[in-house]
Amino acid sequence: MLSVSSVLFDLDGTLVDPAGAITAGIRYALRTHGLPDPGEDRVAALIGPPLHIGLRTLAGVDDANIDQIIATYREQYARQGMAQSQIYPGITQLLAQLRDAGMYLAVTTAKPEPIARQLLEVQGLDSAFDAVHGNRGEVGEHGSSKAHIVAAAVHRADLDPQSAVVVGDRYYDLEAARDNHIRSIGVRWGFAQGSELAVADHVVDDTTELAALLLGATTPSALKNDVEPQEGTN
Repeated sequence: MLSVSSVLFDLDGTLVDPAGAITAGIRYALRTHGLPDPGEDRVAALIGPPLHIGLRTLAGVDDANIDQIIATYREQYARQGMAQSQIYPGITQLLAQLRDAGMYLAVTTAKPEPIARQLLEVQGLDSAFDAVHGNRGEVGEHGSSKAHIVAAAVHRADLDPQSAVVVGDRYYDLEAARDNHIRSIGVRWGFAQGSELAVADHVVDDTTELAALLLGATTPSALKNDVEPQEGTN
């Protein structure tokens, strides 16, 4: 059981299932600019860190074309991807329970902040949060780290790190929590690769377990720190 007064949620892979919108959009952008399609599984591994970081790991992406590729992706994402995305089962109810319990709720995402706000609005989740924090600075300024985003959430709302928790589906979320001396909860329903959730303080399989942990109900036996290695994406 945790003593929690504020919860910082990752967005894609935690609150919202991109439902192929991100991966299809990236693959579309690559093909549009004459680059090879690396396939769904390879692109799915890019969900989590800033797009400028992940794209550079793909063949043919370089300083000369990366801005154009991202622009094409974002046009496609705004046109189709946001509406195509789906809220994960149980998330809406969980957020309502946490609000009723008086918790402070915020989003901490590597997405550019305006795009994150737009996605939450399209999905009808914007009113569930007290604040939304995303990338604001120069491209690549912080690498793949989300620590500055979590730090901004803590600073702007004057949160107590001892009673805060970060919830996310990737190592980047859990690392950002650790760097800010905040506890973390890894969720299995997102895009974790291999055993990367092993660094989380707790791991949950579904929103029922997450609610039990955050709200202090009887903690399910599945809540544990040791994480079995996983293959591929969830």
